[in-house]
Amino acid sequence: MTVNAALLDNIVQIVAVISTLAILSVVYKENAFYRFFEHLFIGVATGFGIFVTWRDALSETWWIPLKHGDWFWILAPLVALLFYTIYLPKYAWMSRFVIMVMFGLGAGAAFRGFATQVFPQITASFLPILPNAARHVSITDALDHVVFLVTLICVMVYFFFSFRHENKAVQGTARLGRWLLMVAFGATFGSTVMARFSLLIDRIRFLLEAAHVLH
Repeated sequence: MTVNAALLDNIVQIVAVISTLAILSVVYKENAFYRFFEHLFIGVATGFGIFVTWRDALSETWWIPLKHGDWFWILAPLVALLFYTIYLPKYAWMSRFVIMVMFGLGAGAAFRGFATQVFPQITASFLPILPNAARHVSITDALDHVVFLVTLICVMVYFFFSFRHENKAVQGTARLGRWLLMVAFGATFGSTVMARFSLLIDRIRFLLEAAHVLH
């Protein structure tokens, strides 16, 4: 490694350490040091997002075809400019037309994504609850499937509001579904906390390694 490369690497390391300490300083209290690096991070992330959008979307699907003679792609930015006619009362209807089209396309994509995601989940809910050697379903698997199906049914009963839960069996099932939901939420929260601790441990490890290198 040359002298210039080593110096540049040290500068990058120092900036990374200062940035990490600045972000972690919010644990003590809100301060100007933290706010400056927060805004710096947002600015860098925005710039990087614009670059990635150009590299992965606009360049490949718009600029290169336009440069190779597909002249009709020039209409895309012109149509996009219609969004800004919302600031012109006389021509605001143009923006509403574009927004309407985008909402329609977005709704169609959302419904398609919902069907693609949910329907396989519904199909996967039909699980065998009896051990079956031919289907490679062991006793443990069958018990897991029973717990899964009981949880699914109880939670669905809890969220079924078409009638009052006056029957004791329905009340008990809904109550059990609520407790199972709390267990699931607790597990999710615990997983989130562990993920945050993993990030914190990674940053502390980085600071210790950087201190050793810079020393």
